[in-house]
Amino acid sequence: MNMLDKYINIGRLKSPWVIHFDAGSCNGCDIEVLACLTPVFDVERFGIINTGNPKHADVLLVTGTVNPRSAQVLKNLYAQMPDPKAVIALGACACSGGVFRDCYNVLGGVDKAIPVDVYAPGCACRPESIIDSVVLALDVVKAKLGVAPMPKVQILGLQTSSEFPEEQTT
Repeated sequence: MNMLDKYINIGRLKSPWVIHFDAGSCNGCDIEVLACLTPVFDVERFGIINTGNPKHADVLLVTGTVNPRSAQVLKNLYAQMPDPKAVIALGACACSGGVFRDCYNVLGGVDKAIPVDVYAPGCACRPESIIDSVVLALDVVKAKLGVAPMPKVQILGLQTSSEFPEEQTT
């Protein structure tokens, strides 16, 4: 890697472009991904851009279970992305197959088709977890560039309802 490529790759870390792929499931996580783009969460203020072209993407965000047809599409998308790249398995279905894992046409999670860098479990995954997973994926990309050490935790913690304040009932 020459110096120009190194500086271009470091510059890519300031504004990560994310491509989202739905491998197929209930679409609950996809709705939460869209929620990240609304003014409430506004991921664009962090420089995160949602793109439709894998040749411009730094991070591949995958939701849903993987079947033989979507596995081939995932492999094609992954191959088209420039190095260094990161893959996020978003939601229980993408991490392990979720409630659909015993179906006849389900291979399992995303890691059955392509290598996964960050696992973000949840059903459906909250927008805050999605943003945290993209930040963690950027740390993985930095490590692949040799700019920072590899993060120790690559699985985001689950948030249960007991972690949230109780609603006031009167």
